[in-house]
Amino acid sequence: MVMHDSELLARTFEEKRPRLQAVAHRMLGSSEEAEDAVQEAWIRLHRYGAESVDNLDAWLTTVVGRVCLDILRARNRREELFEDHADPAPAAPADETADPEQAAMLADSVGLALLVVLDTLEPDERLAFVLHDMFAVPFNDIAAVIERSPAATRQLASRARRRVQGASPLPDLRRQHKVVSAFLTAARNGEFDRLLALLAPDVAMQADDAAVRIGAAQATHGARGVAKIFSGGAQAARLALVDGAVGAVWQSNTRTIVAFRFTVEDGRVTAIDLVAEPEQLDKLDIAVLAPSPS
Repeated sequence: MVMHDSELLARTFEEKRPRLQAVAHRMLGSSEEAEDAVQEAWIRLHRYGAESVDNLDAWLTTVVGRVCLDILRARNRREELFEDHADPAPAAPADETADPEQAAMLADSVGLALLVVLDTLEPDERLAFVLHDMFAVPFNDIAAVIERSPAATRQLASRARRRVQGASPLPDLRRQHKVVSAFLTAARNGEFDRLLALLAPDVAMQADDAAVRIGAAQATHGARGVAKIFSGGAQAARLALVDGAVGAVWQSNTRTIVAFRFTVEDGRVTAIDLVAEPEQLDKLDIAVLAPSPS
């Protein structure tokens, strides 16, 4: 059977979709927006025609980059209408050598943790850093997206890299992620001894009044007491970043009912705070890292 040009183009695009989706998600931090950006690239390719494109990978990456940049700039304009964000503190100088493999590994190990750090960057900085340091896109190609010279683009990526390396708590986040994730898994599976091993002997769990009203104990001290509460529970808890640290949330339809703030020291949980007061939840910066447990 002879395949029509349109069918071949569609198949070729689908082969490239996973990488484009990864680029867009690292840029935007939203699966839905990333899908929209990739779909827009397909629409433009279909309209433009692949026969006019010399390097399809570079062309598609450029289009997705431009769409993401437009979304980020629009998002920043909306935020500026409602909030005044202070500039992040200057980061200490860091080595200029990019390590895309290490950056990708850290991003994958923590999920959205890196995106929290990337949110401190300006749109052009974010695009330059993500495309170059994570996806090895040449500066000449990135320069065409942001309409700057390659030298200026290199400086943007360098500045972004210093901010990420200076401000990012990725090593700590990775350790937190490992401990909290293991804790939630042990809780769901009813692994009491494993919970004891993950809890500091003098661990303390505190709950605010709203959490108490929906059934939580106001205060529990000691590993055995906390393990007893969690063993067999936490079935609906979702791993999340809570104010930049790894924790968990219990949600109803995407609305957070309870946030679990974990303190992790030396590989063990030393404190758990349950926050359920609506006005306090509104003040928390929450980014869900994992889907609902099945």
